[in-house]
Amino acid sequence: MVRLLGRAGPRSTRPGGHRTPRAPERARRTREQRSRRVPADRTSAGHRDGEGRSRWENRAGLRSALGGRSLAAQVFVLNVVIVLLLVVAAVVALVLQVRHDSTTEARNRSLAVAETFANSPGIRAALRGPDPTALLQPQAEAAREATKVDFIVVMNTDGVRYTHPKPDRIGKKFVGTLQPALDGGVVIEEVDGTIGRLVQAVVPVKGPNGSVVGLVSAGITTAHVGGAAERQVPLLLGAAGTSLALATGGTALVSRRLLRQTHGLGPHEMTRMYEHHDAVLHSVREGVIILGGKGDLLLANDEARRLLDLPADAEGRHVLDLGLDPDTARLLASGRVATDEVHLVGDRLLAINHRPTDLEGGPPGSVATLRDSTELRALSGRADAARERLDILYAAGVGIGTSLDVTRTAEELGELAVPRFADFATVDLFDAVLGGEEPEAGDALRRTASSGIRKDAPLYAVGDQIRFVSSSPQAHSVATGQAVVEPWLERAQGWRVQDLERTEQVVEYGIHSLITVPVRAGALILGVVSFWRSERPEPFNEDEVALAEELVARAAVSIDNARRYTREHSMAETLQRSLLPRNLPTQGALDVAYRYLPAQAGVGGDWFDVLPLSGARVALVVGDVVGHGLHAAATMGRLRTAVHNFSALDLSPDELLALLDELVSRIDQDETAAGTGAPVSGATCLYAVYDPVSRRCTLARAGHPPPAVVRPDGRVDFLDVPAGPPLGVGGLPFETAEVELAEGSRLVLYTDGLVEDRVRDIDTGLELLRTALARTGPSPEATCQGVLDELLPDRPGDDIALIVARTRALDADHVSEWEVPMDPAAVQDVRARVTRQLAEWDLEELTFTSELIVSELVTNAIRYGAAPLRVRLLRDRSLICEVFDGGSTSPHMRHAAMTDEGGRGLFLVAQLADRWGTRYTPHGKFIWAEQPLP
Repeated sequence: MVRLLGRAGPRSTRPGGHRTPRAPERARRTREQRSRRVPADRTSAGHRDGEGRSRWENRAGLRSALGGRSLAAQVFVLNVVIVLLLVVAAVVALVLQVRHDSTTEARNRSLAVAETFANSPGIRAALRGPDPTALLQPQAEAAREATKVDFIVVMNTDGVRYTHPKPDRIGKKFVGTLQPALDGGVVIEEVDGTIGRLVQAVVPVKGPNGSVVGLVSAGITTAHVGGAAERQVPLLLGAAGTSLALATGGTALVSRRLLRQTHGLGPHEMTRMYEHHDAVLHSVREGVIILGGKGDLLLANDEARRLLDLPADAEGRHVLDLGLDPDTARLLASGRVATDEVHLVGDRLLAINHRPTDLEGGPPGSVATLRDSTELRALSGRADAARERLDILYAAGVGIGTSLDVTRTAEELGELAVPRFADFATVDLFDAVLGGEEPEAGDALRRTASSGIRKDAPLYAVGDQIRFVSSSPQAHSVATGQAVVEPWLERAQGWRVQDLERTEQVVEYGIHSLITVPVRAGALILGVVSFWRSERPEPFNEDEVALAEELVARAAVSIDNARRYTREHSMAETLQRSLLPRNLPTQGALDVAYRYLPAQAGVGGDWFDVLPLSGARVALVVGDVVGHGLHAAATMGRLRTAVHNFSALDLSPDELLALLDELVSRIDQDETAAGTGAPVSGATCLYAVYDPVSRRCTLARAGHPPPAVVRPDGRVDFLDVPAGPPLGVGGLPFETAEVELAEGSRLVLYTDGLVEDRVRDIDTGLELLRTALARTGPSPEATCQGVLDELLPDRPGDDIALIVARTRALDADHVSEWEVPMDPAAVQDVRARVTRQLAEWDLEELTFTSELIVSELVTNAIRYGAAPLRVRLLRDRSLICEVFDGGSTSPHMRHAAMTDEGGRGLFLVAQLADRWGTRYTPHGKFIWAEQPLP
């Protein structure tokens, strides 16, 4: 039990140890809250007292404090009320006394005047005379003026007035009680007369024989009698007000001092503060000692008594006389400042904080707190261990799995564990896991990562294939899916039989303890992680096994994610590369070089193609499917196949894109209805057809970046090709642009991954591409490499497809074209001209088949077509025969019966030519056939 010196009675208690703010702090907050109500315009920065506040602020603060609920305010109000009540009581008593005295004086004076006037000489004779009023009125008025009464009335026994201050009242009946006077007595009464509230006396006028011959009444109003006394009331009130002001001022001074001493607290707050103070002292786990200015002990709570083993009568004794150890006693008696100073007291280590109480004007003395650091150090050690564990797990969540690479993820696990958790860490995964597949039972493990505080540890090297024996901890972890701890490796016979020579080297190296944890992803075991200890002498314990399991469990999720990504990425990349062209087709119109770079984050849907067309023409196509992964790669393959098929129809670029747009819309509808995939909307495409005969290039694009052209003189332009909507959007037609390209021009087609990424927009990328193209060499290969060197980011976030095609022109002497009349007889001239042209080209071996092909095509055009009719021979990598007519009838091949005279022309053409077909133009159609050169 703790008691304050000088306090009697039992100690008040309060549950819970709730801490109450210290009185000065509470008072400071109270003053601050109240001072906010003081108007700001009443303060003056130029008038400050010694404490830095203005006089008005002092008065306002005092009024604010005294106007609150503090003890000083209550004392002030109580004293003022008492003084005020005393003043009011005095005034009331005075008023009542004045009224009483006035009434008594009025009675005495009116009686004396009435008796005197009734016994005055001549009053009886006047009453018997013929005109009493004439004789008595002057005497009565003279007596009234002399005696300062309000009236003297003489009346007969019937009460009829003979005299009155107001003559009009003479002869009228007297108002008052007369009978006692008629009986010889005296009447004194208070009545409301004609001149106000008054006291009147009625006395008889007796004759010689004692009979009543008349009556005399004298009266005076109480206002006239008490006027002098009431004139003294203001003086009395002034004195009372002065007394009240003096009492109030004195009370205010006393209350102000009380306010400072109680810090603005009210009785309830002071009681609650004391109860809380008492409860806190006895409930805290720290010892508290309060010493006086001379070193005597004022207070010690229960914890301080327990820690210091203080005697029961310790309070009031000097600290040096309490039997404490010398160092602790000297510290407490010195009054010096100490912070967490550790002292050995008995078998305990106490952390002592010591502060004097008079640093800021407080009372002399000091306060010391004592904390048992023996228990705190144990708790601190456990807290540090828990904090370190959380730090490791947090670092694992942040630092493991930063890349979707199995090997790198395993390396991150080893780098994190060393040296914070173990001295060496090895990660062994199944080969199938490294390839992205699920491991099979009995597969060998491969050392994927190894980290250590030193590089010369005799452990298996990275890349080694390992088959752990069944008795080893690693094999047991893989088989059971449970962690295994070997506290002392030198005693672990099951581990040592794995490799007797190597395990002996490991023990001699100083590695003495091991934890093995399986890498589990659900029910799938991906490998095993081994943690080795050599520096710290103590072995791994169960708590560390739990930490190892949690650490590996977090890493296992990242490893499995990386494995799945590797599998998907490999599948998508394999699919994508199988769908992209492996070799460019042979053609003579363009020199083509290309580059394809998949994104680091995953396979995308970028694609390209080079498609030979009829008439020595070549089509270039570049496309991009939004997204990454298998879906994007599969969609890209479908679009590429569609372009192949549509290009075989020899459609114009805008027509081909329209068909491709319709196909994508159909794919979107099918997949949306089935719920099996995401829409393809967002795919883009650029389709260009180059004719080496006319050197004209026709282009159309669907949401794709514009192509660039490097002129033979080095000037770089971006072709103004109308930008159609992306494929699958629909609703708008596609438009074509036609441009003539000089021989040796380089046509550059690309996907947006080359010019756009997260750090630069497409406009900036196009300018960089223009600059790079202006610097590159003339060959397509040099152009591709130069562009990639300038624009390729370190980690491409999207696929990049790039095609550079340098144009060629077909020599004029390799082209022969002439008009043919719509006459069957002209067929003979056509055959002759073909023979001559082939002779000039040294192609006599093809004369027979060429004559037959041209004659059949011309005959069909004359029979079924329309003018004009033209024949063109092209010598390129093959011999191309083309027949143009203005009709739109589509030729088709059929099998003629034995009895049919015709129907075998196109059949013969198909048999003699390598390829044949029809190409439509806005003005007609071409029927063409190709033959290989000898």
